[in-house]
Amino acid sequence: MTQPPPSPPARRTVLLPDEATTARLAQRLASALAPGDLMALRGDLGAGKTALSRALIRAVTEEEAEVPSPTFTLVQTYETDIGPVWHFDLYRLSGPDEVTELGWDEARAEAVLLVEWPDRLGPLLPADRLDITMTFTGPDSRQADLIGHGMWEDRLRTFDLSGLEQP
Repeated sequence: MTQPPPSPPARRTVLLPDEATTARLAQRLASALAPGDLMALRGDLGAGKTALSRALIRAVTEEEAEVPSPTFTLVQTYETDIGPVWHFDLYRLSGPDEVTELGWDEARAEAVLLVEWPDRLGPLLPADRLDITMTFTGPDSRQADLIGHGMWEDRLRTFDLSGLEQP
């Protein structure tokens, strides 16, 4: 007896014509996150990964919070309304073994993780995650493709993106 093919992961698309819409998406995402969640942020340099992360962190801290890019520090941590948030930028890592030196195991155990350049994690990339791929659609506009993996599949299918999602 053959097994039916697995259903494709949940996929949603949001057009982001400006940074204000990116912030609205970040606020919606922030409302659904809890410690143990991981958002894998993909896209070219300048595609909006850090802008989305910054808006999300501000949504769970203070609107005017200083949220520097972790490009040079590799990781920034925040105490927030939803618990600890660790924002990783793995662009400069040469392999997954280096991420353990940044507190990866501690972060996975207790925090929400925002990970830019998640492919650098290799086998450490969790199966339960929300992938967000940011792409350019114009000089100031972007598109966010959200793909739920593992426990995120059902969560993403029922996630409220009203007013943001493309039909």
